[in-house]
Amino acid sequence: MSSSTYYIGLMSGTSLDCIDCVLIDINERRIKLVHAYQGPLPDNTRQEILALNSPQANELARTMELSRQLGYLFADAVKTLLKQANISASDVVAIGSHGQTLRHQPEGRLGFSLQIGDPSTITEETGIPVVADFRSRDVAASGQGAPLVPLFHAACFNQSATKRAIVNIGGMANITTLSGDTLVLGFDSGPGNTLLDYWSNLHQNKPFDDKGSWSRQGRIIPDLLNAMLSDPYFSKAPPKSTGRDYFNAKWLTSFNCDQHKPVDVMATLTELTAVSIAQGIDSNTQEIYICGGGVHNQFLGERIEKHSLKKVRSTEVLGINPDYLEAMAFAWLAYRRIKQLPGNAPVATGAQHERILGAIYQ
Repeated sequence: MSSSTYYIGLMSGTSLDCIDCVLIDINERRIKLVHAYQGPLPDNTRQEILALNSPQANELARTMELSRQLGYLFADAVKTLLKQANISASDVVAIGSHGQTLRHQPEGRLGFSLQIGDPSTITEETGIPVVADFRSRDVAASGQGAPLVPLFHAACFNQSATKRAIVNIGGMANITTLSGDTLVLGFDSGPGNTLLDYWSNLHQNKPFDDKGSWSRQGRIIPDLLNAMLSDPYFSKAPPKSTGRDYFNAKWLTSFNCDQHKPVDVMATLTELTAVSIAQGIDSNTQEIYICGGGVHNQFLGERIEKHSLKKVRSTEVLGINPDYLEAMAFAWLAYRRIKQLPGNAPVATGAQHERILGAIYQ
């Protein structure tokens, strides 16, 4: 083993397409992706996650059972990753597990953000310490608990003297603004792929719109787009964060989309994501880089370019695979927790102060 240390990051995001599992080699000078693996998320598990994003019968027992189930799935992903990378569990300092978000309602004195995926099960099955529950301490410090990736973006992409926007397009979309080595702002702009994936699955029986090819065939419906953009979330000033328990099928149903051609609704939903992202990017930004699953939606990228008037590129050109950047962030946050370093950025979450994030399960 090298003088650097190994950490594993686990991420199951709002897109619910798979379990991202990464091994990184990290020290004070560098963050290197060593190996990555995408574990399966069974359809019955996915459906239960979707169901529990809103109140359900017997939801407490169902949530705890689902948490254990996800714990086993996360542990299996880690074991497969280690086998593929030919790395022993004893060589890994810790696993950073974001967990699967079921509810994100951080506003007010009794706000909260709930992620499941039992960390005790993960460490019991892998023999590796787990750092989890990253959001709660930030929420307790009057923060949103999200987004947490902007601080990692600053650590990775601060070499430039130019003003950069890093746009992570997962189920939700979040924007990080960097000016040289300064983290200026970070927040969730609104839905990323969630509504697109839902509509594609409903009308095309496909889990996502491959490269945005179906969206490209539709016509944007201005009245529908304007109605969606009138939602108070889009005009709310940062810090702000959101999730699937807000932007979901129920939210979409309120706009009576069935009166329009499905392909035109799809084009309008793509435009909604593009416009809300572009509106959140500072006009003085010189470079825009995207990561997350949305990087593969070419039509979405074109629409962001149109509205931002800037070329959009993948974080791949900066040396980090866009598909694994968020999982890498939680491996890095585990490293920060082990080293007793702050893991939040108040400028992004709105917390009163920097805080050490995460609970350690030995």
